[in-house]
Amino acid sequence: MKNYLFLALLALCSCNNFAQQADSKQKEDFSDDWAALSKYKKENAALPAPVKGENRVVFLGSSIFEFWKEKDPKYFSNQSYIDRGVSGQISPQLLLRFRQDVINLKPAAVIILAGSNDIAGNKGHVTNEGIMDHIKSMSELARLHNIKVILCKYLPIYEYPWNKSIKPAEKIVDLNNMIEAYAKKNNFTILDYWTPLVDQRKGQKAALTVDGVHPNLAGYKIMEEVTEKAIDQALGGKK
Repeated sequence: MKNYLFLALLALCSCNNFAQQADSKQKEDFSDDWAALSKYKKENAALPAPVKGENRVVFLGSSIFEFWKEKDPKYFSNQSYIDRGVSGQISPQLLLRFRQDVINLKPAAVIILAGSNDIAGNKGHVTNEGIMDHIKSMSELARLHNIKVILCKYLPIYEYPWNKSIKPAEKIVDLNNMIEAYAKKNNFTILDYWTPLVDQRKGQKAALTVDGVHPNLAGYKIMEEVTEKAIDQALGGKK
């Protein structure tokens, strides 16, 4: 009897250990989630595939896009628009998220807004050439998957409130020129957020921003107008 009880307990422990090991293999550890792949994981899983004739558009960027859906949620709820902005992200993080947050969602088009946080030095200095390399990689991935590419000329910024030692205005102008030249060369759609928001200092108009970096609702309303035109252009009017 004692041997029987011992063997039963041993078998039970083995089963528990196996179950724990199996469970641990199924759970993902996001403790080193540098690109915030976990942020939209559940939302992406719950998102149904686009229906026939649906022209889904993914907005990929950082805080400018993430705060947009907070300032004007109706803009996204009334359209087949998917906001995948993550505050503070630099261009290589957007590239790392591109499969999960863009390709796998099967959009008709993607809007890519990248560069400001790189210039701000939030996570280390990245040159405009480096930013362009990441933008190019994302654009090439989109084209490979038959996703229309819309590249944004970045919003004007005179200075960052959290790091006033950086002078971003001319760097953004130079980056925008590079983005525009690349888009024209590859027949990608250009979405110009810079021109309608810029003031005489090459920063954002005071009436359209909360901090010189992020738009207020009035600024987002202007962005919505130019965004609609760019989407129509990219999709050939098939919204």
